Amino acid sequence: MYLAIGEIVEEIPIIAQSRRCEEIHNIFSLNATLDGVIVCEDERAVGLVMKTKFFQKLSTKYGFDLFMKRTIDLVMDVDFLVVESYLNVTEVSHLAMNRAAESMYDFVVVTKNGRYIGVVSIRDLLLKLSEIQIHIAKYSNPLTGLPGNYAIEEELNNLLATQQFSVFYFDINFFKFFNDTFGFKLGDELIKETARIISNTFISTTSPSFVGHIGGDDLIASIQDYDVDRLCIDILQQFDTYVKKYYSIEELSDGYIRGLNRNGIIENIPLVSLSIAVVQNKNMTISSVNELSTIAAKVKKQCKTIKTSAYILNEGRVSER
Repeated sequence: MYLAIGEIVEEIPIIAQSRRCEEIHNIFSLNATLDGVIVCEDERAVGLVMKTKFFQKLSTKYGFDLFMKRTIDLVMDVDFLVVESYLNVTEVSHLAMNRAAESMYDFVVVTKNGRYIGVVSIRDLLLKLSEIQIHIAKYSNPLTGLPGNYAIEEELNNLLATQQFSVFYFDINFFKFFNDTFGFKLGDELIKETARIISNTFISTTSPSFVGHIGGDDLIASIQDYDVDRLCIDILQQFDTYVKKYYSIEELSDGYIRGLNRNGIIENIPLVSLSIAVVQNKNMTISSVNELSTIAAKVKKQCKTIKTSAYILNEGRVSER
């Protein structure tokens, strides 16, 4: 479930830097439910005044006499959290909770193309985050906790309406052989760790992102951007480093293990690797989820012919580990 922070903004009084503190004091005094005001110049947020902090400064020794006749720029916060309206509520929550303790409950200031449009309180942010988490949990995959097929379908339909996007399809190569050799418990462990690697990598992006679990060893992710190389390389490096723990030095050197194939015959079976098929609307129009899936299937098939970890874009660019 994707919810942009811009969809839950609220309006608060906008003031200029030239306003005096006594005027702000009157605004707060006349509106008991108001928690803050925003300072703007030329439609851009330049300062934030939270009521609690404002009255704390006035309550210090000589604070009232020192500030009341002075302009608001002396007491406003200039170091506040500003986010663009398209960002996911989940991502904004992560940013807000990582602030310093004294700023934890300050408003999140929201802009569109740099211009101020409103604020979001921590209370509203956490309420919406809770709603999203309940929605995700209802349709999530029990193994990884990631959104399942219902949420994936919803996300992809929303994504098709955006100007630019990249969808990543992840598949663990030779997973069945791995599962048969090491057992389902380690197979589940490998899927969960792969999901963790993907999720942690995508949460660091500045573009709106999504990660879901289609089922089995198939996972999916998306961003509203075309810059995919760093993401793919980072994920493949982490995956290849992690899976080394399952193999002996000799097996890693050989690049295979001895095991039974689907026909029950012992043969050399390649070590598990990760395929990433990337579909973009960069040079084409994709109008439906079915069309997206058809393109992805062709790219996945090509990617799985490579015996090592690799990623391929639908434009035909191939990169192997």
